[in-house]
Amino acid sequence: MTTQTVKPPRHLLTDWDPENPEFWESRGRRIARRNLWISIPALLLAFAVWMVWSVVVVNLPAIGFEFDTDQLFWLAALPGLSGATLRIFYSFTIPIFGGRLWTALSTASLLLPAVGIGFAVQNPSTPYWLFLVLALLCGFGGGNFASSMANISFFFPQNQKGAALGLNAGLGNFGVSVAQFVVPLVITGAVFGALGGDPQTWTQGEVARPMWLQNAGFIWVPFLIVATIAAWFGMNDIGSARASFKEQAVIFKRKHNWIMVWLYVGTFGSFIGYSAGFPLLIRTQFPEVDALAFAFLGPLVGALIRPPGGWLSDRLGGGRVTLWTFAVMTAAAAGVLFFLSIKDQPGAFWGFFAMFMILFGATGVGNASTFQMIPVIFRTVLERETAGKGPEAEAQALKDASKEAAAVLGFTSAMAAYGAFVIPRSYGTSITLTGEPDAAIYVFIAYYITCIAATWWWYGRRNAEVRC
Repeated sequence: MTTQTVKPPRHLLTDWDPENPEFWESRGRRIARRNLWISIPALLLAFAVWMVWSVVVVNLPAIGFEFDTDQLFWLAALPGLSGATLRIFYSFTIPIFGGRLWTALSTASLLLPAVGIGFAVQNPSTPYWLFLVLALLCGFGGGNFASSMANISFFFPQNQKGAALGLNAGLGNFGVSVAQFVVPLVITGAVFGALGGDPQTWTQGEVARPMWLQNAGFIWVPFLIVATIAAWFGMNDIGSARASFKEQAVIFKRKHNWIMVWLYVGTFGSFIGYSAGFPLLIRTQFPEVDALAFAFLGPLVGALIRPPGGWLSDRLGGGRVTLWTFAVMTAAAAGVLFFLSIKDQPGAFWGFFAMFMILFGATGVGNASTFQMIPVIFRTVLERETAGKGPEAEAQALKDASKEAAAVLGFTSAMAAYGAFVIPRSYGTSITLTGEPDAAIYVFIAYYITCIAATWWWYGRRNAEVRC
């Protein structure tokens, strides 16, 4: 009887060892980069769909939808709520399903809200509850970040994870700015001709013009289809990265998982929350300013600075960079409060805008530095646990550290994504109760101060538990 060897699928990598220099130079680098460059546009589209409501809600009243300010802030916030919740589950999907399959499926799922928005905004009688459902479906895009970052973390060696994750996240985050820049352009014309439907009439004061708000959803459809196909045929699964949920759930017993959740809520939670609420905040506080002409610049700054932030963290240490990042964020948030207090004076908007650009830039650097810290922390902790137990135990510790770090990357991103819900809702609640958003910003400042203390105590001081 002849025993036949079953050949593994072409997309499955059974001997992945990026820490081996010879393997990395001969095969690993090329494969890792291919997966990274397919992951980036897929993640960019995910962020674009996730944040598209931040642009759509600004235009809904002008085309005939009679929603009040609080209802609009709910629509801006709900994608953050669903996206963050989905990230909790998406955090553990890569070792269970594989990066290739999950990236393709999760990218294809974005077609639901993209097409749904395109049809819903064409009918002024579309009920508010349906808009709430579509806003929640946009959260699929938010969920993708957790699985994408966990997936890419498996492909690169330790000394290149910061830069690789910075590129994936930074250029992926760029989707927020792309949405806030592209949507205002495509809604001004019949991009899809007769297939795209008739225009609505956009009215503000005595100004009236045609608008194709449906293009805010339809514009992403062809790109999502291409990205899905590219992921299916071009990406890989890593056999050694397979793990059950039970194996990954050990992170919930790790103290440093919860500390990094707290810090990443401060960095990424701020980035995505400010991105979701910035257009509407400008509109409510500076009604004379065209919010969509400026809002995209904040996410753009935060996204573009993330890759250099990863590079800087690889060289200076993520803990040190994170500490200074929170100090800058605290000062910039205080600056926002100052300019809001004089918002009726000439030039106040530009001071407010400058402070927010600093805030966005600092969150981008902090997003990279905190993610650079996570693999370093978990490798250090597990190496300490297995020190002196022999080469086999030490080798297993490296594998376990990689799996745990990937799960923590996903889980921290899930918790931080709630910022996309909390920050817009905090603005809305503060304005409803006090007439101003100041109370919300005071809370954000207090949070940043706790992050400074936590970073210094556990990772920054001379005798820190894991100095990094």
